[in-house]
Amino acid sequence: MTELLTSPLFAITAVLAAYQLALWLYEKSNRLVWLHPTISGALLVAALLVLLDIDYHRFSDAAYWLTFWLGPATVALAIPLYQQWHLIRKMAGPLLLTLIAGAAFACLSAVAIAWYLGGSETTLLSLSAKSVTTPIAIGISESVGGLATITASAVILTGIVGIVFVNLTMKLCRIDDDRIWGFCLGLSAHAIGTARAFERSPVAGAFSSLALCLTGSYSAVFIPLALQWFR
Repeated sequence: MTELLTSPLFAITAVLAAYQLALWLYEKSNRLVWLHPTISGALLVAALLVLLDIDYHRFSDAAYWLTFWLGPATVALAIPLYQQWHLIRKMAGPLLLTLIAGAAFACLSAVAIAWYLGGSETTLLSLSAKSVTTPIAIGISESVGGLATITASAVILTGIVGIVFVNLTMKLCRIDDDRIWGFCLGLSAHAIGTARAFERSPVAGAFSSLALCLTGSYSAVFIPLALQWFR
């Protein structure tokens, strides 16, 4: 029985089934943000692991192929970028400045708060890439000496917070432009935010995809260099 519960077939089936159920609940609730598939689906899988007493690490290893496809899915975001390139090109300057300031702030603010709260060096290093999409974030974390598990958890939490509060934040800032809406989501909430941006419009999704890709590339260079300089 234990071998079945930790097999790739069970793990992949459980994750896909949880996602479909979470998506159904999300649609039935008229897309209530607290029931977003990323949130409710993760809770369903977590509940399953607890009920069946399944070791998380073995379950995660069994679901490797789902994790593997995060990389190709990120690359596939080039398609909406190409489709909206005529809009992106017109805002290249402001977007670049926003990227540099926003990505640096996302990294430094997380590290500063963790340091103030007494986090260990490993924790600080692990949180430095919390606003980068998972495949890139884990690579950055491992390269600078962080723990991939902490980084992945921080990335997911960051994305969830982003999609939960984006409507309120944009409303308070009186921002209704899909381009700004999408770019800010991709910059701060990476892939989860990008999925939410595509729900708003193709334009918001394309700008979120751009922010996701650029933030990942920029952080992959900036974080190791900044760490080396501070050390």
